[in-house]
Amino acid sequence: MTNDSARSPDSRTSADPPQHQELAAVEKGYLPNLKYDLPASVVVFLVALPLCLGIAVASGAPPLAGLISGIVGGIVVAWISGSPSAVSGPAAGLTAIVLAAITDLGYQGFLLAVVLAGVMQLIFGFARAGVFAYYFPSSVIKGMLAAIGIILIMKQIPHALGFDKDYEGDLHLLESVTVTLPNGDERVMNFFDQLAYAFGHVGWGAVIVTSIGLVVLLLWGRIKFLKDLRWVPGPLVVVVLGATINSLFYVVAPEWALRSEHLVRLPDEGLADLVGALDFPDFSRISELKIYSAAFTIAAVASIETLLCIEAMDKLDPWKRSTPTNRELIAQGAGNLIAGLIGGLPMTAVIVRGSTNIQSGARTRMSAFVHGLLLLLSVVLIPFVMNLIPLSALAAILLYVGYKLANLGLFKQMLSRSPDTWVPFVVTVGAILATDLLRGVGIGMVVGLFFILRSNLQTAYFVRDSDSGDEGRKHIRLELSENVSFLNRASVNRVLHELPEGSVVEIDGTRSQYMHPDVIELIHDFEQTAHTRGIEVTLVGIPAADPAAGH
Repeated sequence: MTNDSARSPDSRTSADPPQHQELAAVEKGYLPNLKYDLPASVVVFLVALPLCLGIAVASGAPPLAGLISGIVGGIVVAWISGSPSAVSGPAAGLTAIVLAAITDLGYQGFLLAVVLAGVMQLIFGFARAGVFAYYFPSSVIKGMLAAIGIILIMKQIPHALGFDKDYEGDLHLLESVTVTLPNGDERVMNFFDQLAYAFGHVGWGAVIVTSIGLVVLLLWGRIKFLKDLRWVPGPLVVVVLGATINSLFYVVAPEWALRSEHLVRLPDEGLADLVGALDFPDFSRISELKIYSAAFTIAAVASIETLLCIEAMDKLDPWKRSTPTNRELIAQGAGNLIAGLIGGLPMTAVIVRGSTNIQSGARTRMSAFVHGLLLLLSVVLIPFVMNLIPLSALAAILLYVGYKLANLGLFKQMLSRSPDTWVPFVVTVGAILATDLLRGVGIGMVVGLFFILRSNLQTAYFVRDSDSGDEGRKHIRLELSENVSFLNRASVNRVLHELPEGSVVEIDGTRSQYMHPDVIELIHDFEQTAHTRGIEVTLVGIPAADPAAGH
């Protein structure tokens, strides 16, 4: 487990020489890496834009609130954070909490809760609570990434078919929502209902845009004459092509043209109107207990999601750099404090944006910063241009990102390992698909803990036995391990009760540096009662029992 500082390049002994050389180039600074970071920032911006808007709408907040969080997450959090690849913004995992808080507290009371949540996260960071990130098993983190990839693929299929009623960024498959259909009818539908409806009402314009976008992404950089254009991000080409094709549809095939409900919908009231639309927290309610309750819930969930994301991004990072987790909590706290003050939603480090950033070739946090600038410019200067982008073009990008996260190679690799690795991986994937991110990870953690406990049952002792001895009695030597904790009590108890009757047993604890008092008591209890089974016991290096226990 790493400490809270970044690992040095010399610590990566498993990396081959080319990786060392690339890492040296990466760590030279921001300017030498701009040719990688700027294209990646454009891709992240294109993905983040509809996610900010969709999550805000789903949370019952103004669309501008989601954009504010994305902008603050890029411009502010990126520089305070020590992560080279994480991207922060409003998170789908907080939508239910935010919706409930806005309903209960009103929007200005909710903003005050966001400000206080930011203060709490600052306290978490300075109290070094980020250490909890190091206790997430690798198999659970990889299962989380695979599940996110599967959900991205599944949730983008309706958008690719022209059914854009579900908000971008939703990560729930079984949760039902009220959907207004094109004919005006309202229907309660979960993802599978929406999928069935989409296949029954295919929008061929969206299918064409998505299909062309996927072909471009799959071939971009792989065809010889395109290699000279690698500095142009493929997703940007997909978006430009999508907008151009849709404009042509209006002329040559109006029935295929994608209307406003199938396009990005950015607020375009103008700068003065946008500034006038900002909301601010109501500090006169600072003494209300329910404000603090909502703030703590936001701070706790946002911190957990951020730590999960940071661990995932470090595993995806080609150079395996380590993010200082306490500093990340401080960065998120500062971001939420500022976002709450100017009317934004609470934010976290977001897996979809961070993984897109890495897969797009980003090398430093400059990419996250520039993505924040692009969000700001899109709101202030060119909202009418952004509103030409078809959601089906963005669906192609997210389908590709999902494929990268949940590729078959990952499943083959994990399933080829021992059960204590692949079982938590599979359980985490299934649990996230069936519930949500946090509950799914929690279930995966429980399963991972079970395997840890089971391994403790097998490593607490070593048994050596022979049939030689006086009168043919079986001699058994039980050597305890270096550390015998409370978790080993069950295994020690089992082996003691399975010893054959009439044997000669020596229990050797000389190698043990630590032995839990419950284990010591268990051994002395066995020593006192072994004669009833004809067992002769010798204790070597076993500490004396606690007199208070009655021995």
